[in-house]
Amino acid sequence: MSLSVGQIIKNLIPSEPVIVNKIQYFDDMISISYQGVNTKKTSTKMIPAGSIETLELISSEGEYNFQGDPAKFLLFAEAERINSAFQFDPLFAVNCSIVDPLPHQVEAVYKYLLPLPKIRFLLADDTGAGKTIMTGLLIKEMLLRGLIERILIITPGGLTKQWQQDEMLLKFNFLFTLVNRAAFESDPTIFVNSAKIITSIDFLRADDVLNVVKETSWDLIVVDEAHKLSAFDYGSKNVDERREAHVEFARDAHILIATDAAGEGINLQFCRLLIN
Repeated sequence: MSLSVGQIIKNLIPSEPVIVNKIQYFDDMISISYQGVNTKKTSTKMIPAGSIETLELISSEGEYNFQGDPAKFLLFAEAERINSAFQFDPLFAVNCSIVDPLPHQVEAVYKYLLPLPKIRFLLADDTGAGKTIMTGLLIKEMLLRGLIERILIITPGGLTKQWQQDEMLLKFNFLFTLVNRAAFESDPTIFVNSAKIITSIDFLRADDVLNVVKETSWDLIVVDEAHKLSAFDYGSKNVDERREAHVEFARDAHILIATDAAGEGINLQFCRLLIN
């Protein structure tokens, strides 16, 4: 193989093809300065002159060939089409999810939520109005647009599996990790290593869990049935002030709070803390 500047070659480094920028010969060694085709990172590598035959010439800069795998090219083209589809389809998340949203749900997501530069929103609606559908549409639109990556959904304990299986997976094809005490004890780094998490209000208030979550960055935090976060009196006992305080770590993320219509029972000071 004859090596020259401007060629695109494989096998010089294991991670990607490179463009040859400069070649220098030193007795039985060759110094090759290159730039990664994908990463655009530049570096230099010394190789024995005899190993030049192990390099594979793909093309030269500015030249094109049609020797690639057509199936992989089609897959790439389809991925690019889906990745940019939201720019041409104003209801893209609706059209690629298994939902049939009502007009008020579409209006809430596309007219009020998505245009916000920083989401601080209290979604107070009647039971059965589809707050989870609105949440799912918002999550899908923001993910498809590359606006968020790490998502934490906080729900009452009895609704975690419903959110995971019936809402996020079945309707929107998102696989969320359900984190409970057993999952946390088997992997204490689960909040850091998982990008999409569903957990319960009462599990999250435990000190060892809360300390980990506080040190983890989130792009979007959803609090479902937020009226159940409020402290309340049960006889002579107050249950539980920490329910209000334990989500203060959400200050820097997009925040969506869902509650029953008029927020019956919700601590309004707590809501102001999150949405301001």
